[in-house]
Formats: sequence, structure tokens, C-alpha cells
Amino acid sequence: MSLLVVGLSHRSAPVSILERASLPADTRSKLLQDTLAAEPATEGTVLATCNRIELYADVDKFHAGVAELSTLLAQHSGVGLDELTPYLYVHYEDRAVHHLFSVACGLDSMVVGEGQILGQIKDALALGQELHTAGRLLNDLFQQALRVGKRAHSETGIDRAGQSLVTFGLQQLADGQDVDTWAKGKKALVIGAGSMSSLAAATLARSGVAEIVVVNRTLARAERLVQILTEPGGTGVAARAAEMVAVGDELRGADVVVSCTGATGLVLTGDDVADAVRDRETPLALLDLAMPRDIDAAAHRLPGVRLVDIESLAEASADAPMAADVDRVRAIVADEVAAFGAAQRAAHITPTVVALRAMAADVVTSEVTRLEGRLPGLDEKQRAEITQTVRRVVDKLLHAPTVRVKQLASEPGGAGYADALRTLFDLDPETVAAVSRADLNDADVKNRGRV
Repeated sequence: MSLLVVGLSHRSAPVSILERASLPADTRSKLLQDTLAAEPATEGTVLATCNRIELYADVDKFHAGVAELSTLLAQHSGVGLDELTPYLYVHYEDRAVHHLFSVACGLDSMVVGEGQILGQIKDALALGQELHTAGRLLNDLFQQALRVGKRAHSETGIDRAGQSLVTFGLQQLADGQDVDTWAKGKKALVIGAGSMSSLAAATLARSGVAEIVVVNRTLARAERLVQILTEPGGTGVAARAAEMVAVGDELRGADVVVSCTGATGLVLTGDDVADAVRDRETPLALLDLAMPRDIDAAAHRLPGVRLVDIESLAEASADAPMAADVDRVRAIVADEVAAFGAAQRAAHITPTVVALRAMAADVVTSEVTRLEGRLPGLDEKQRAEITQTVRRVVDKLLHAPTVRVKQLASEPGGAGYADALRTLFDLDPETVAAVSRADLNDADVKNRGRV
């Protein structure tokens, strides 16, 4: 395993850099294709959220891998390499596994313990599977990360500290008031109809807003979200959909706005917001969860407007208390990292062990054939008994060494045992490679479409 991650997040970079470096969906696909075309990488996938961009790859050379992945991130993000480099972090092998497992548990989130990151990790894996850039290592890694994240949330109280970015943002808008009290009776505008916007709409509905208007570039998606909100047994809130061209009109009638789209430019300019609050008596609350931002930062300076965006959320989260269960989650992560590393190292030697047993089987077949030539009078029962005896002898001789070498290989620094085994038994490297390719193809078939 030569796992490498190069990335930047709210912990390493200012929001202004994260905003410029954000990767639209089509750019992520091109980044992964170029990653596999690069010489050091054999697998790759990208984890991109509103506050992190990370490129994961299986590389055969560390320094060349870091240089190549950093260059690719700069090229596809549009931020120059010299400007981007000071904000990049690099994790390798077990440290990379530890980082992803910590991310999956919400330990590295802007709001510690939030569970939305699991869906984003799932999306990253699905993209790698769809493009066939995620092979055995990244499939195993990301699927295990999802299991570790779920384990952390089920076995600890990290959820008590964790809350969604939407909930945290609404708390900042409420500015000390109880969110339900603050939101009751308000008219809400949700811009976008993706997963974050859906969460925002559901959260607003539970908080007691009087009406929700969903605006989206694709009206059908907005209508689907409205249907979910208003269906029997749902939130019971009054809701309707509108086209994006009507966003200005809807803005003027709204009390609270949550925007999270995939737009590369501003959805609401400073002038749009200024027009909306002109001559109004009640304040306008804006929550911008998009990266890059949907709402012009100039809105911060407008009287009667309270804007909370990713940058202000990052500042507020720095002072947020951490849950007592964080230490327990960290212990879970440490245990899972050790187990994953041991499993990967043990799997690394398996093709060599399989090749050794295949060679031993060939030796048995050859020797039995030679014996049959020298003793032509043997009957079928005698030949079967001799063959079985020789196989038992070989199996017993190989059993202890192969079991022990798997145990040794699973320990830190155990990667060299596969090389030692190949050298001691003069195994054909191509035979070992063929077993590895067969295992990889089996894993690809098994994991294709799985998340």
C-alpha cells in the first residue's frame, strides 16, 4: 500500500483560497482521469466538500506522487501552484488512512461530529467507481471509512457535539436566540435543490417557518423537493417551487434565505440584496453554504442584513466546544487504522503465498507423473494413495511457514516478507503479478457499483 493524499481544508487554508480552488463536478472527473494518466498514480479519487478538497491516490513513488498530485490540483482548481502550495497538506500510508478515518468520523469537520461528511465520502467513492479510477485499495479504504464513521456515531455520543452545517449556520443567524423561536412564522427561501439545500429545507420546516419557497435552475428538481416537504406524513409546511429567474422577486418577500448551489458565479449580487431590503422594515437573514460563495460578501455591509457564510462559520466554529466523546472516537480511529493496515499488509503477501502453493502443486504433479513412468504397474488405487500422500507432505511442510509469514507481514514493516519469500523459493515474478491482477479484477467486479 502506497496511499497518498494531498489536499487543503478550512484548517489549512483561508476561505478565500478554498473558494477559488473549489472543483465543480465535471472538473473532478477530469482531475481523476488526469491523475491516472500521470505516471506515479495507479488509482485515484477526490473528496470535495464546501470546506475541503482532497486528492487520494495509490502511488509507486512518494516524492514524484506529491509533486504530480499538487500540480494537478493547481491546474484543475485554477489557483497557481506557488500560491496553492503553502496551504496544501500531505499524508502518506498509515497517516493517510488515519486522516480519512478522522474525516469520516467528523473529527476534522468545521462542526465537530457532523454526519454529512459520510454522504460526501460516499459520493467520492461512487465517482471513483463510476470512472474506474478507484481500484482495490481505494475501494477498501473508502468503504472502511464509511463503516468507521458509522461506528463512531453509533458507539459514542459524538452526535451530541455534532450538528449539521445548516443547524450551526441557523444558530449563528439566530444570534443567541433559540432557533425554533427565531424561525417561527418566518417565510424562508431555499436556493438550490441538492442534498445540502434539502437538509436546509427540512431543518427550516422542523424549526417552524410558515412557508418555504424552493428556487432552482431546474424547476423539476425544486418541485421534487417541495413534494417531499408537503407529502402526507412529512413536515406539514407550506411550500412551493419557483424558477431561478424569479429569485429576485422571491428574495423581496423572504425573511430568511439559505443558498447552496453549484454555481461558479454569484447567485445573489450585492445589488440584488440591496434591492430586496430597500424600504423593508424587517431584517433579512442570509445563510450562504456554497463554495464558491453564492451571495456577494458585500451584503455584510448592508443595513438590515445579516449574512452568515462559510468564512464566518469557520470563525465561529473555532470557539465551539468539543464533545467529551471525542477522545473515544479518536481511540476508535486508532484501532481501525491499525486493523486496516494489518489487513492491507497481509493481503499484499497473499499473491506470493498463492504463487508458492501453485508452484508446489506443479512439483507434486510433475513428481507423480515421473513416478508413474518408473512404476507402470501401479493400479488406480495405488496411484491415488501416493498422490494424496505427497500432497499431504507438501501441505504440512508449507502450512506453518505460510501462516507465519502472513502474521509477520501484517505487522508494521512486514512488507519485505513477500520479497523474501519470492527470493527463497525462486518464484516467478510474473506468476505473482498474474495472481495480483486476478485479485484486482475480482475486486473491481465485486466493488463496481457498490458504495
